[in-house]
Amino acid sequence: MLAITTPTPVSGNVADYVPKTNAPTKTKDSDEPAKPGGDLGKDAFLKLLVAQLKYQDPSNPMNNTEFLAQTAQFTTVEKLTDLAKVQQNMLTAQLQLGASNLVGRTVSYTDKDGKEQTGVVTAAKFAGTGPTLHVGDADIALADVKEIKATPAPAS
Repeated sequence: MLAITTPTPVSGNVADYVPKTNAPTKTKDSDEPAKPGGDLGKDAFLKLLVAQLKYQDPSNPMNNTEFLAQTAQFTTVEKLTDLAKVQQNMLTAQLQLGASNLVGRTVSYTDKDGKEQTGVVTAAKFAGTGPTLHVGDADIALADVKEIKATPAPAS
C-alpha cells in the first residue's frame, strides 16, 4: 500500500534547511573558491531564495514585498558581478596596451638577484598573471619596471 504524506510546513530561518559545509566550493562563474562563512555568491543567494519558496508555509506564504526585495537584491548582486568582470577586462586591456607601448623603449628594472638592470624592450608577452617584457635574455614583469627612457637612435 502506498502511503501519502503531506509536506510539513517549515518555519524559522531558511538557512537552517540549507546543507552546511566547511569545505570551500568553487563558484560557477569563477575559478576562485568560495569563502567558508564569507560572502554569499549569486548562486548561493539563488539557492537560498528557491529553498525559502520551496519550504514556505502554504497557509502563510512569503510577503510579496519581501519577495520583490530579495529579487532586487539578487539582480543587484548579479549586476555588480558583471560590472566587476568588465572592470577586470578593462584593466587587463590597459596593462597590455601599456606593455606593448614599451616595445623599443629603454627600461630600468630590478632583476631576480636584486640588481638594477637596464635594457631595450624587444617584446611584450601577455600570458600568465600579467604582462611581461622581454629585455635582453630576461622576461620581467611590468610591475618591476622602475624607469622608462627613450631609446637613443643608433649612431651612423
